[in-house]
Amino acid sequence: VEEAGFPSVSIRDEQIHSLVQQLFFRQEAGLVRNVGFTPVDTSTQTAPLCLQVATALAEEGNYDVGLIDASSDPVLLQQQLQIPVPTHDKVTWAVSPRLWFVPRQSWWREAGQPFADHNLEQLREFMAEFDFSILCCAPISWLTARIGQSCDGLVLVLTANKTRRLVAAQVKDHLHETKVPLLGTILVERRFPVPQGLYRNL
Repeated sequence: VEEAGFPSVSIRDEQIHSLVQQLFFRQEAGLVRNVGFTPVDTSTQTAPLCLQVATALAEEGNYDVGLIDASSDPVLLQQQLQIPVPTHDKVTWAVSPRLWFVPRQSWWREAGQPFADHNLEQLREFMAEFDFSILCCAPISWLTARIGQSCDGLVLVLTANKTRRLVAAQVKDHLHETKVPLLGTILVERRFPVPQGLYRNL
């Protein structure tokens, strides 16, 4: 289990870098290119984590990375992350060197309309444009499972002192039943009872 949500920026960055290496570059697991992050609890915010992971991948310097809004959340991902939107209508745009943002409207254009197979095909086309894609998904549902089937797998985001073990186990079983690979879990919002200044000395 990887942990995020540390009070120290440098420690958090180290953990994100470690996560990227383990998730995308594990030789024994083969190449992982497209990963969806989905929370177990509906109140858990995964958008900042997805941005951190995508940014860390892009900073490797050799890869084009896509950060994709793959959620049905009423609030668009660019609004959650306060990503500036170009004045001209674009299907994707760069947010930093080698990091591209793919808004939901680019692949699910029919706002308010039911999800259809052609939406999934368009999503796959966008994923194919990048070396790596980070998909910010909604909590587990039939839609998240369908998107997960088009990825290399999903990462479950658990919340410290909130996510119930039974619920997490049920979600894991659901992914297995729907043939969605589970790539790992991440624990967020963990609180440490040690003063920040002592972390480096432990």
